Amino acid sequence: MPIPQIAEEKIKPFRLVKYFTFTSLIVIFLGTVVLSVLNTHWARTLQLKKSEDYALVLVENLNHQIFTQFLIPVLIRYGKIQLREEEQFNRMDKVVRSTLHSFKVEQVNIYDMGHTISYSFNKSIIGQKDMGGTGYQNAIDGQITSRLLQRGNFWEILLGIPKESKIVTFAPLRVERPMSTLSGPVLGVVEIVQDLSDEYHAIFRFQILVVLTYAIVMVVLFLVLLFVVKRGESISEKRAQERLELKEQLSRAERLSALGEMAAGISHEIRNPLGIIRSSAELLRKKMAVLDPGNTIPSVIVEETNRLNEIITGFISYAKPKKPSLLPCRVEDIIEKNLKFLETEMREQGYQVRRHYENHLPEIMADSAMMYQAFLNILINAMQAMPRGGNILVDVGVDEAFVKIIFEDEGEGIKESLLGKIWEPFFTTKDTGSGLGLGIVKNIVEAHGGKIQIELRDPKGTRVSVSLPLTREV
Repeated sequence: MPIPQIAEEKIKPFRLVKYFTFTSLIVIFLGTVVLSVLNTHWARTLQLKKSEDYALVLVENLNHQIFTQFLIPVLIRYGKIQLREEEQFNRMDKVVRSTLHSFKVEQVNIYDMGHTISYSFNKSIIGQKDMGGTGYQNAIDGQITSRLLQRGNFWEILLGIPKESKIVTFAPLRVERPMSTLSGPVLGVVEIVQDLSDEYHAIFRFQILVVLTYAIVMVVLFLVLLFVVKRGESISEKRAQERLELKEQLSRAERLSALGEMAAGISHEIRNPLGIIRSSAELLRKKMAVLDPGNTIPSVIVEETNRLNEIITGFISYAKPKKPSLLPCRVEDIIEKNLKFLETEMREQGYQVRRHYENHLPEIMADSAMMYQAFLNILINAMQAMPRGGNILVDVGVDEAFVKIIFEDEGEGIKESLLGKIWEPFFTTKDTGSGLGLGIVKNIVEAHGGKIQIELRDPKGTRVSVSLPLTREV
């Protein structure tokens, strides 16, 4: 059953909460990604500054070791510096490598004042000129400079995970003056290359870990909030549906009250002249039996007045249902009483009743007379659905807190399009009848706190299910 407009309006606040919540989560997650990117940028900047300071310490230490362990001893022994000679080169290489052996330095180049590489870890470039660029020139002028070199495609560099990240530092090599903080003259230029690829990759992995952690937290929050919102919507829909049903019941009760008042007046006005017509017709039938035995008109009048009286009685029963008088009784006993009443008619017209009663069925609190009327109407409907006879199943069992009674027939059944109208008063698919029978049954069942349901069977036939509570306060 679709939820009416009033129910839709009731659950709109939950939809607004849902949209606001989901939007907020998305904004929070995007904000987290932005903060993570900014933190990563800050971490890289800090790593670069740390590497620059680290390079400065290395340069100072290397400058001291070269001056004291290489320059002075070589000048004393040879009188001049000639790194082309193998002995001097090996001595320089030993000093440099022993100074930097515990540090992460990939490459060291030492330039002379003529911008020629005099020493390098890579012997193939020794002797090459003009390879230092502006870094060399700044070092000659006494400045220490560093620059970051990265190699990779556009996306690798954009995401901060280039294949290689190196920091290149150029610094002057100076003469040390004992007991003085002032630098001596520049003797050459040292170039130190540090590989920062591992550090940058570690920062990127940490960034991914942070983003994934926040993503997991957001997903968990999303699922929790989704459950809460769905639960709220379900409760809201249920309450809206209950309010709608209560409103329909109230409207129905008001209509029935008006019908009851009208029925009381109409029945009083109709039944008095109807009684006179019936008694007159019966008297006339007795006289015609003597004067004109073949005249059936008085009998027809009596029959039709009886039928009209039954219609009025059914109308009153529907419009003004009486309150049940609840007493302990057994459902199977009431049904057996119904079947006993219909036994002769069923046998003559070819109906077979199959009973299935669950063992040890409990008593229920019910008005046996009203339930007798309800079950009788259901059985008569089943018989009318099979005018040529057939099988009728009656099944009684316990389903949780209810006694469940099922009636099944093998008739043509009700069209599925008409199932929603069968409870409406005066609606009938038969050529005769007032259309109040099922309405009266429904009133009786609901007056006992029960439920009734009608559904089509496959391949044909109808199933009527009646559920009556096991316990009910008197």
